[in-house]
Amino acid sequence: MVSGDFFSLFLEVVKSWQVIVITIVLILFVFLINHVSRSYHRPKSISKSKPKKVKTEKQKKTGKDEPAASDNSNEALGLSEE
Repeated sequence: MVSGDFFSLFLEVVKSWQVIVITIVLILFVFLINHVSRSYHRPKSISKSKPKKVKTEKQKKTGKDEPAASDNSNEALGLSEE
């Protein structure tokens, strides 16, 4: 009999408007604190990253980052093949 009275009293307390309003206010407060802490924890900064250099096959073989010489090196020097 005591447990039945306790259960009905518990339901009346939970259904009261004061308890419902305070519960909603506390939930909103927790969400607000969570939102603010996340926004200050991770500052959103947009950084421009440099484009990555693509190595050609010749550069991969030699292991150098310098541009590979062209096949027409004689033309660059002004020499002719006669």
